Amino acid sequence: MIDPEAERKEILRLYRRLLRHAKPFLRDNDAKIIKKAFYTSVEAHKDMRRKSGEPYIYHPIAVAQIAVEEIGLGTTSIIAALLHDVVEDTEMEIEDVERDFGPSVARIIEGLTKISGVFDYGTSQQAENFRKMLLTLSDDVRVILIKLADRLHNMRTLDSMPRHKQLKIASETMYLYAPLAHRLGLYAIKSELEDLYLKYTDTATYKDISNKIRQTRSARSKFIKDFIAPIEEELRKHGFKFTIKGRPKSIYSILKKIKKQNITFEEVYDLFAIRIILDVPLESEKAACWQVYSIITDFYQPNPDRLRDWVNTPKANGYESLHTTVMSKSGQWVEVQIRTQRMDDIAERGYAAHWKYKDGAGNESGLEQWINKVRDMLENNTGNALEFMDEFRKNLFVEEVFVFTPKGELIILPDKATALDFAFEIHSQIGLHCLGAKVNQKLVPLSYRLYNGDQVEILTSQKQKPNEEWLNYAVTSKARARIKEALREERKHKTEQGKVLLDKRLSQLKISDNQTNLNKLMAFFNVPSVQDLHYRIAMGHIDPKNIKEVIFTAAAEKGSSTLDPKSFDREVQKIRGVNSDMLVIGEKTSNMNYRLASCCNPIPGDDVFGFETGDEDIEIHRTNCLRAIELMSNYGNRIVRAKWTEQKELAFLAGIRIKGTDRVGLVNDLTRIISNSLRVNMRSITIDSHDGIFEGNIMVFVNDTGHLDKLIQRMGKVNGILTVERFD
Repeated sequence: MIDPEAERKEILRLYRRLLRHAKPFLRDNDAKIIKKAFYTSVEAHKDMRRKSGEPYIYHPIAVAQIAVEEIGLGTTSIIAALLHDVVEDTEMEIEDVERDFGPSVARIIEGLTKISGVFDYGTSQQAENFRKMLLTLSDDVRVILIKLADRLHNMRTLDSMPRHKQLKIASETMYLYAPLAHRLGLYAIKSELEDLYLKYTDTATYKDISNKIRQTRSARSKFIKDFIAPIEEELRKHGFKFTIKGRPKSIYSILKKIKKQNITFEEVYDLFAIRIILDVPLESEKAACWQVYSIITDFYQPNPDRLRDWVNTPKANGYESLHTTVMSKSGQWVEVQIRTQRMDDIAERGYAAHWKYKDGAGNESGLEQWINKVRDMLENNTGNALEFMDEFRKNLFVEEVFVFTPKGELIILPDKATALDFAFEIHSQIGLHCLGAKVNQKLVPLSYRLYNGDQVEILTSQKQKPNEEWLNYAVTSKARARIKEALREERKHKTEQGKVLLDKRLSQLKISDNQTNLNKLMAFFNVPSVQDLHYRIAMGHIDPKNIKEVIFTAAAEKGSSTLDPKSFDREVQKIRGVNSDMLVIGEKTSNMNYRLASCCNPIPGDDVFGFETGDEDIEIHRTNCLRAIELMSNYGNRIVRAKWTEQKELAFLAGIRIKGTDRVGLVNDLTRIISNSLRVNMRSITIDSHDGIFEGNIMVFVNDTGHLDKLIQRMGKVNGILTVERFD
């Protein structure tokens, strides 16, 4: 039951809390303008409620709270956050906002309104909107920062949404917003978005890791206390003002490490990081950080391979810190991060804090360089929008490498960048005509990987043109976009040449260029389109002299038939009974053709969704499938709900990975449990043993996840088995 008075009090409480956190930023009449924005938003949303049933005004206040408290934005952003939905959801116009709150607020809200539908359309429209969203990034980064605050609050309150909406929103978040938060230096927000994504797409794993972190909390607190005790004492002796924080790593990062290294939760050695934050003047920051590093490594043995110096060479997003991993007295590896208060502000609040500390000297920061690169990419990209979107995402998470021109100018490139990337970074024309490079005065190929400190000179020739092979070693979005554009132009030119050659040959033979004859040629030469046929003729892969024979003999071979992969899939699934009433898809329960995706092999009991493939089939994927993020983000309009029905007679292929200590009779014990005790049909078993340790993969046919879990549980009890887990 709604209690208007209680809701009014809660709205005022949230507003006063916002003002308390905003107080350090406020000047002159700021508080009055914020108050005006607050009451404008309250009035605009007075009859609106969220899916949870709460008053809608809770949301803009929460977004403003995140903007000020967790990102560190100021008055203009607070006002924009409070009003960010009024133009889209109410009768208020952008001109009204500009009149009442000024052009800066209006420009931000206009940007937010433009990008609100980034993920609400079909694929091509969606990707174009994504491009618009990034244009606002290069114009005023506050638009994206407020959008991140908006997305974070939506993710925190996702429980009230229906399941299919949860999956769609979570996947969008992982696809775009978490990488953007990373690139903008908002590590705390990035980690929370990743954890929330996992909470809704793989709930069981999220709860499992959460519970294990919670269960080890008291032991972890004691360990941290004992670990930092001697360090604290020594820092005080040296007169440092400092604070020390110890916190567990994010759930998602722990899971990523478990999967990447194929280990258990208990085997993750650096579950938490110790952060030492120093209060020192700007001019002595570097020396202080290295002095503290020396103090720590006097007590604990460091791992030299794990030293990361982002104090002397900050990341492009402004991140500065000194990281090391040391061995504790009890034999555990511990990551220690050493930074100053200024560095910690930038690490926590990213771009906003970067501007707070900017000295006005006019030097362009790494983050500003990156934003300028985004602007350049957007203005010069003429290719497929979805392709651009994918290339852009790949470059959000990468680390940097620092190299120099022959004149000593610093160039920052993504890690694993090549000499070819360097050429395109200097200028597109240099990239398009580059022959090779000199790195540190030595001649190297374009595929040469660059390392920190390399000095690079590019060699060019006007006769040189890009080729397909360049895409194998171009890393940056800029290089790849320019190469693809050049290849498209070259292919277009060749295709036109090929058409002229084909038309000339058909004319000589007095053969019509109708679709029937073109289809015969396409089928014989196994090309998917007329354009490909023209291109292959121009490239010399198809000899026009053979065309006469093809046209007149194709009819004779018409009787031969082959089963295409799609038909084969359907035949196999008919045998397995997959198109029975095993799944409920969308609102329908019958007459739906569908297949189980081979990338994740779903079985009954798995949380699944359906994807309309475009060929009248529905492809069934697990919600934690590696492709799920991409599909649900890019093709939201083709995602359908799917739910298993009760089935016992069908068998589904599943993979089990095992690891343990080798002994005689182990395989017999395993096969006895699989085949005899649980009467599971086994398709294959492979075991690889070395130095007394074995690893193996077993493929079995099971009825559902309950059947599989029971098998995994029983196998885990076999003497010598250390880990048993499902794999795709």
